[in-house]
Amino acid sequence: MLRVPLSDLPPDFRARALQWATQFPHCAYYEHDDLQQSAAGTFERLLAVAAASPGAPTTLAELPAYLAGTPGQALPYCGFITYEVKDEIEALSSQNPSGLDWPALHFFRPETWLRWQSDTLEIHGQASDVLAAIMATEIPAAAPASVPPLRARMARADYLRAVEAVREDILNGEVYELNLCQEFFAENVVLDPVAAFWRLNEVSPAPYAGFLRYHDHYLLCASPECFLTQQQGVISSQPIKGTRRRGPTPAEDEAQRLALLHDEKERAENLMIVDLVRNDLARVARPGTVRVPELFGTYGFRHVWQLISTVAAELRPDVDFADILRATFPMGSMTGAPKIRAMQLIEHYEANRRGLYSGSFGYVLPDGSFTLNVVIRSLQYRADTGYLSLQVGSAITYDSVPAQEYQECLLKAQGVLEALSTIIS
Repeated sequence: MLRVPLSDLPPDFRARALQWATQFPHCAYYEHDDLQQSAAGTFERLLAVAAASPGAPTTLAELPAYLAGTPGQALPYCGFITYEVKDEIEALSSQNPSGLDWPALHFFRPETWLRWQSDTLEIHGQASDVLAAIMATEIPAAAPASVPPLRARMARADYLRAVEAVREDILNGEVYELNLCQEFFAENVVLDPVAAFWRLNEVSPAPYAGFLRYHDHYLLCASPECFLTQQQGVISSQPIKGTRRRGPTPAEDEAQRLALLHDEKERAENLMIVDLVRNDLARVARPGTVRVPELFGTYGFRHVWQLISTVAAELRPDVDFADILRATFPMGSMTGAPKIRAMQLIEHYEANRRGLYSGSFGYVLPDGSFTLNVVIRSLQYRADTGYLSLQVGSAITYDSVPAQEYQECLLKAQGVLEALSTIIS
């Protein structure tokens, strides 16, 4: 391992490092954007690459043996879990179309990984060679992207009808709340994923942001939401439910924050998911340790205020990473309550498979701690087919007004659309 003072590195070192890293078919970069307001923490700033991933798991059943690694090796594991892993956990399936076709799950052991500390950079692997290669990497001039106008997979009128149908389901006792999502997509897209990621990161900084390359598949993520984090046997989750647009002046901004904090519908949505998360964590927690350190916290991001709660528990010593995922995945904030029935209805009402959207992207560190985000506010891109996907959603309760839920979807898409608009030719 090589340690380098950050003061010895050029200001554009991170941009050079990611540019260098994307030559590898397996590349994962995690970014916190210096946002520390989250009670559960943030992503660490990490970059990991590998030329191959022999024996990589594709199912939860294969995950524990893979994460056990090779004795004497102290490596992180980097990867993703798509929403479709629900089909392995519960008796579910999806017949909806997908233009993405990610593997259901994938983690890899990096050949080289970089870890940013407060004042130093750690380089693990062929450290001196890697540092020299990164320093020699030039950042190409960004070529204008070719992105046709995004099309809605579900017409606005169909989305409004779906919201009304979900409200009827709620009235009939099928669910209490359901997260209804929709896709905006384009085909024959040509863009530079690295340039697009940095633009998204500039427009929408987030504590759980990241860049992922899996062969020809890319994730460009600006997520504000923590799915799960575990440190020293304490596991935490931070469901987001409740959104308000930022105000144009400090006074109006504070008014928007207070309006979100005191909105009974938003509080009810948040509380329902907090109860669901408490129940999920209880399945892997020491009895009596599940707690809610923060309920209805208001957190400001570039475009929106979010209502975020924190649920925490002490893990039982006999559970492994796959056990935790079986108990908690998919996250309640992106499904609804009760979770299984909500997922069945999601399959009925939505027009496409979600893929990595509302799945998770994260890492397991050598000491066994891990951090997983919720993949939202993100672009999924296939360089081989030119398929680009932006998915957004909102939580539907009986009090939902269909037109307002549609506007909430557009508000959540704002940062991603703004980033796209600046790179299109």
